[in-house]
Amino acid sequence: MKVKDIKKAYCVGIKGAGVTAVAQILKASGVDVSGSDTPEVFYTDEILKRSQIPFFENFAKKQVVRDADVVIYSTAYNAENNVEIAEAKKLGIPLLSYPEILGMLFSEKLGIAVSGTHGKTTTTAMLAEALVSVGLDPSAIVGSQVISWQGSALPGQGEYFVAEADEYQNKLQYYNPWSAILTSVDWDHPDFFPDFAGYKKVFRDFVSKIPKTGFLVVWGDSSDTLEVSTSANCRILTYGFSDDCDYKIVKQEANDTKQQESQLFEVFCKEKSLGIFETPLVGKHNILNSGSVIALCHQMQLDLQKIKSALQNFKGTTRRFEKTGMFQNAVLIDDYAHHPDEIKATLQGARQLFGNKRIWTVFHPHTFTRTKALLSEFAQSFDDADKSIVIDIYGSAREQQGGVSSDELVGLINTYNRNKAEYIPTIEAATEYLKEKSGQYDVLITMGAGDVWKIGEKLKNL
Repeated sequence: MKVKDIKKAYCVGIKGAGVTAVAQILKASGVDVSGSDTPEVFYTDEILKRSQIPFFENFAKKQVVRDADVVIYSTAYNAENNVEIAEAKKLGIPLLSYPEILGMLFSEKLGIAVSGTHGKTTTTAMLAEALVSVGLDPSAIVGSQVISWQGSALPGQGEYFVAEADEYQNKLQYYNPWSAILTSVDWDHPDFFPDFAGYKKVFRDFVSKIPKTGFLVVWGDSSDTLEVSTSANCRILTYGFSDDCDYKIVKQEANDTKQQESQLFEVFCKEKSLGIFETPLVGKHNILNSGSVIALCHQMQLDLQKIKSALQNFKGTTRRFEKTGMFQNAVLIDDYAHHPDEIKATLQGARQLFGNKRIWTVFHPHTFTRTKALLSEFAQSFDDADKSIVIDIYGSAREQQGGVSSDELVGLINTYNRNKAEYIPTIEAATEYLKEKSGQYDVLITMGAGDVWKIGEKLKNL
């Protein structure tokens, strides 16, 4: 099957970030798209409604479109746990998982993949915006809503396709990139990768597929990313703060008029300055994300002045240090951080931005396997918060239970930082607690891959 053969598609798990983005791309190509998911409200509900893509909020055999050319499904579902996939299989309708359809879309153009444990979403969106700024009209799929797009996909007409390439369940096996950015490699998804060696192998296999005509842009400050890069057969370009990086980043002090509103940094290539760049995004990690985009665009011989402007005006994506409003006098921020290194980076950025203000966090652990495997690392991730609330673990569609609890995490946090953390089981109870404690915090950051963002929404609407 080729993408051009698809005239009608039905998507199971259509509210997933990736499936929503694929649905947008197909719809823009003239495909009749519909789908189904649970009644739970996600940010993708609005994207689908704006795109006029109809969807059911339940799963039922009768809903499967009998004359669909393909049924596309989220990898959270299969024929055993979803009646619609089982029905499609029974009816003989071709089935494609999300990574399989993305791989098909990706292979029809010059594919640039953004991969790594952290920073994929922001970097993918940044790169797509940069390519737009120089008139290349790329297609793009991002794992969150890009604020300036009001969606998670760009159905461009140009020759490039920029995609956020997720390693979970080895989705990377379906993508054949022309070039790639590798932002980081830290062991994650222990429910699928039992050890770090197995985790790194999927990245090594992935970068080995980049052709000699392409580039691998890799974070050069990490021994793990550099180890993975040795499997590549293409030109390897390193970026980072280290002196031996091909693209060396030097952070600049913000000027008075821009203080706390942006970060300035200079990029050097072979000791020659490419200029001073600016990002409105918070944290050292976002300077690195910007640096990777600059490195690739420089190798593609694109206009760096236009790239500079695109990065300076980049508004970010939802759920990535997103300021969502105010509650009384407290700033509300929501972030997708769900891995210890992401939590640390988010809170370091918050401390850099807010100085001595009182920063409270609400953390929603995501999956029992990750929480259990990285329990000690999680417990040491909250140093830059004044207080941390931890709610019950969000198992999502993957797990229901698993030998660890949020209460256990709180106990361990408090062994490192006495009385720093508090266990409050539910979103509702945490919202009430934060309502009562109004005035005791200046900044409230909700963090996690689940629906912890609802706390901020509830508070700002009181």
